Amino acid sequence: MSRGLQSAVASRYVRARTPFPLYQIRLGDASDADLAAISKEMGIGLSVDEMKRVRDYFRGKKRDPTDAELEMLGQAWSEHCCYKSSKPILKRNVYGIAEDKIAFRGDAGGLEFDKDHYFIAKIESHNHPSAIEPYGGAATGVGGILRDVLCCGGQPLAYVDPLFFGPLDKPQASLPKGVKHPRYLFQGVVEGIRDYGNRIGIPTIAGQVYFHEGFTWNCLVNAGCIGILPKKNHVPNRAKAPGNVYIYAGGHTGRDGIHGVTFASAELHEGSEESSRPAVQVGDPITKEPLIHAVLECVEKRLVVGMKDFGGGGLSCVASELAHDGGLGAEVDLEKIPLKEAGLAPWEIWVSESQERMMLVVEPKSVKEVLHIFRKWDVTAVECGRVIKETVVRARYGGELVIELDLAFSTGGPVYDRPIALPAKTEEDPVEFPEPKDYGAALLALLGRWNVCSKEWIVRQYDHVVRANTVLQPFQGVIGSQSHGDASVLKPLETSFKGLAVTTDVNPSLCQVNPYWGAASAVDESIRNLAAVGARCRAITDNLNFGNPEDPLVMGQLQEATRGLAYVARELQIPFSSGNVSLYNDSPHGCRPRRRSSPSASSRTCARASRPTSRPPGTTCSSSARRRSASSAAASTCGCSGTPPARRCPASTPRSRAARPNAS
Repeated sequence: MSRGLQSAVASRYVRARTPFPLYQIRLGDASDADLAAISKEMGIGLSVDEMKRVRDYFRGKKRDPTDAELEMLGQAWSEHCCYKSSKPILKRNVYGIAEDKIAFRGDAGGLEFDKDHYFIAKIESHNHPSAIEPYGGAATGVGGILRDVLCCGGQPLAYVDPLFFGPLDKPQASLPKGVKHPRYLFQGVVEGIRDYGNRIGIPTIAGQVYFHEGFTWNCLVNAGCIGILPKKNHVPNRAKAPGNVYIYAGGHTGRDGIHGVTFASAELHEGSEESSRPAVQVGDPITKEPLIHAVLECVEKRLVVGMKDFGGGGLSCVASELAHDGGLGAEVDLEKIPLKEAGLAPWEIWVSESQERMMLVVEPKSVKEVLHIFRKWDVTAVECGRVIKETVVRARYGGELVIELDLAFSTGGPVYDRPIALPAKTEEDPVEFPEPKDYGAALLALLGRWNVCSKEWIVRQYDHVVRANTVLQPFQGVIGSQSHGDASVLKPLETSFKGLAVTTDVNPSLCQVNPYWGAASAVDESIRNLAAVGARCRAITDNLNFGNPEDPLVMGQLQEATRGLAYVARELQIPFSSGNVSLYNDSPHGCRPRRRSSPSASSRTCARASRPTSRPPGTTCSSSARRRSASSAAASTCGCSGTPPARRCPASTPRSRAARPNAS
């Protein structure tokens, strides 16, 4: 791909003398305007101050960066990967709650299920991709969250999916240019979740569908996964020792998903449909299903010493984070990476976010057996790099060194303690309703509202019982008279009647009025959902969707929502086992807000033993014609021995740790 040939700063892109496309970017004497132009043209999303920090680093190295190195920093320093705006607030408000109860934390959080097993929970959002390409965006969200469980060595058990859209009956003529109709988005997202989950054989057991004007321009698509893991099979998300070998396994690498995390770390605009479509990954559940089997076989045979999935930032992040988290470095040979098409430049291979890929760290003596297992399952696997003692990441292509960065610099992204403006306190005016003349007609009108009417026609498209672990399904009651339940229950182990209850939920209107109490109510409702099926809450995994962090009011809403989450969790000593923050869920079009405020969603998932439950508790908030949302998920387990799953059992003591953002 040519670089900047028609731009005002074309002279700063210097083609290297290599037989493949590689550019040196002249930053040494670049002005602020030049730095801004380079960041914009390359699509790396770095601010002028961040570009100055990059320039100063390479001045110290007495050289200019390659385009691959700049691309890598754009991904690693994105809001999506390094939590540069939300980290200070999370540290102040949710870190450290019941920390001793977490068994381990990585791409997903693990908690004790019984003396021999952990259960794993994680939830994330895939909002921007779903707004551009709803089917593929939702499908890859489901596929990606599963890998967070898998890379810890866990067997995925079930999905949850809280979803938020604009009104389905919105007139087409009222939509601005570049905005897809909510009905189209909704249908594509539901089909993407259905097809991916059903094809790989993982049940979808909990979720929520909510409609509001504020989600018209930026729908929220959240996906969570619950897994089970024998303690002896736990794999850390880091390299172990110098000499360890990197093995790339799964789908091939292409141009789909390039700049996925920088796309997710910016507001959507009228041109996003055209300019950002390549940032949406293409899922392949037919590849994922045997990949799961092959990975778990390698784990069971103790052949894997570290593992991570290819998430945001692709190979650039997975190779770096595995090494850095082990206090080590890495060298990667880009020519060994399997490609979907010929002609990819080194930087494209380095940052592509193509789906269905895992990176295994194995000892040299295990390489042959690991590759044999993947061949047996007809899954691509290649040796592509090694772990080194020096704390740098290097990548070569065609024998040429194209990337060499200190990991302390590349993974140590900026952190901003941004200005905060607390939302104004609002009071609801008392509302008087005239007594209806026809109560039957009033009831039918109420039942016909989008957020009240049955969602069974959606939920029935998902397979709830595949794997035969679902004891209590999303629809509960006497056959022929079933209604939605508060939580679903899983029986994870064949040899035990101990269950896992999972739930997610949210009332977006509450955070619209008060982010603090709206978020607190999300935790509270999740806990009550679990109690309704006899479970005790063991942990929360939080999913926070908000607007532009450069707006002090947005940061105020995030601050208050996290305080609300922590208020309930701290009182009950329930830890945050993992979490996700999605920002820039804004639109230049705003909305037709009530009180200049549009809601966004927060969801939680809870798990328990003796019976799992699932349903999404959460909260959403937004203002000034911008959408903000907070969501969180709680997982709880309680034990019962020899008790049929349909009966209540005594809860066991919670065990888990506090929430930290995962930047995968």
